[in-house]
Formats: sequence, structure tokens, C-alpha cells
Amino acid sequence: MQVAMDITTKHCHKEMENYGQCVASNQLTWQQHCHDLKMKVAQCTSSHPVIQKIRSDCSKEFAVFDSCLRENPTSPTSCSAHVARFLGCAETVDLAGVGNQVPQPSEPRKYDHPSFPEKEFSQ
Repeated sequence: MQVAMDITTKHCHKEMENYGQCVASNQLTWQQHCHDLKMKVAQCTSSHPVIQKIRSDCSKEFAVFDSCLRENPTSPTSCSAHVARFLGCAETVDLAGVGNQVPQPSEPRKYDHPSFPEKEFSQ
């Protein structure tokens, strides 16, 4: 799953940042207020082969997690067991030979967060 998060962070940073800010700003209504931004993140990541493989191999686990989030929009932490199962599944996905193609990021960007090295991601 770390590979998927790295891909999302590297290639969809702007989308993830906007979505995260929306969720943080709308804690009780984030499901409604941030839906369009969530879809932009999904669009950005969906073309990458690694994401496609995880989504395919762990579709059942993700569907249960997604359903839990929809049923508990004001309490997403109640879905932690479901997300744990999805992440566990994602960790077991065989990614050998997957991900040799790298999509272009939404825009080249410098990371200004202290945990990221100062470099451009413009592959």
C-alpha cells in the first residue's frame, strides 16, 4: 500500500492537498462538501497501473470500507477495521512487473513540507 500512497503523493499532490484541506475544514459534512475533490483524486490516480492492480485485487475489501464510510459520514473512525482489512489486502498484492509506466503529474510541483526532499517531480 505504501507504493500506492507514494504514487498518489508524487503524482496527485495538488488534488490530495485540496481534498485534505476540505475534509479538515468540513469535519461533519465532508462527505457532501468534498465529493468533487475526492473524485479528482480518484481520477488522478486511476490511470496508474499499480493503483489499477490494487483496486482490482482488493475490490471487495475496498467496497466494504467505502460502504462503511457512506453509512457513517460523521464518524469515519468507526471504519478503521475495514480500512485495516483493505490496507492488509493491498500489502499482499503482487506488483511484480506492474507500474513500469508512470503517468504525468497534474502539474510539476515542489514539495514544501518538511518531510519531503526539496526537488521537482516532473518525470
